Amino acid sequence: MKLYGAPNPAPSPRRVRIAIAEKGIDLAETPVDLRARAHKAPEHLALNPAGQVPTLVLGDGRTLSESVAICRYLDALHPAPPLFGGADAFAVAEIDQWIRRVELMLMLPVAGFWRHAHPFTASLLTQYKDYGESNRAATASAMRWFDRQLAGRASLGDGFSMADICLLTTVDFAAWIGLPMPEECTNLRAWHTAISARPSAAA
Repeated sequence: MKLYGAPNPAPSPRRVRIAIAEKGIDLAETPVDLRARAHKAPEHLALNPAGQVPTLVLGDGRTLSESVAICRYLDALHPAPPLFGGADAFAVAEIDQWIRRVELMLMLPVAGFWRHAHPFTASLLTQYKDYGESNRAATASAMRWFDRQLAGRASLGDGFSMADICLLTTVDFAAWIGLPMPEECTNLRAWHTAISARPSAAA
């Protein structure tokens, strides 16, 4: 297998690196230069027509993209430790629930700010600054919601999972682009400190 990705702060490739580190899989990442738009080059579009990273190329030439899909595939090949809930059907569904909540409630406003308010993306599209800036409040509101859900909990599901990986990478990317965690989010901050201390978080 060959994995194409990009270094931090790109959140989606980092998800896969964390999952690989958690499972101890020997799979190196081939970097794709996002600033040089290498992910939009014909050779990469042949592997991933969406023009994104990460992209996983299997030994037989088949490809997978989308970070959660790649991690689910790797989880099936290397079941221990499970990252998508392994105890029962409810545990599996609960992780999917939390992943969707991270994506829809937090990632969407972070992406809206990144695309429409950040100077790094100004040359890539027509930015609507008012819309972009409106995502500051939406991001903070989502973080406060996750803060409430994490009261008395060490993880989103029953143990560390892909949901925690998704939330960690999103919170860290948000901070990098200028959307820090609200000061009052003590539960989220404690969770973030604990998850960031895992060796895989440095992947």
